[in-house]
Amino acid sequence: MRLITALLLLFLVLLQYRLWFGKNSVPDYLELKESVARQVDLNNQLKQRNKLIYADIDDLKNGLQAVEERARNELGMIKDGETFFRIIPTEN
Repeated sequence: MRLITALLLLFLVLLQYRLWFGKNSVPDYLELKESVARQVDLNNQLKQRNKLIYADIDDLKNGLQAVEERARNELGMIKDGETFFRIIPTEN
């Protein structure tokens, strides 16, 4: 009876060792769980960025207002007959 108890106790210890320190152990699981959470957050951020880019693309395809706005802001273009004033703030 003592031999069977000792063997069962030995198997229990070996199984516990594998559970906590072996391959695919609890610490590995927790690390992977954190990695998945970080990846989900990154994916959500990238989805938001993609939505904004798709909205810009739709604006540029469908309307002239977006093209005109970009030409004014990024290239400094003005229409014929317009007067452009640039206000430079003074440094204090």
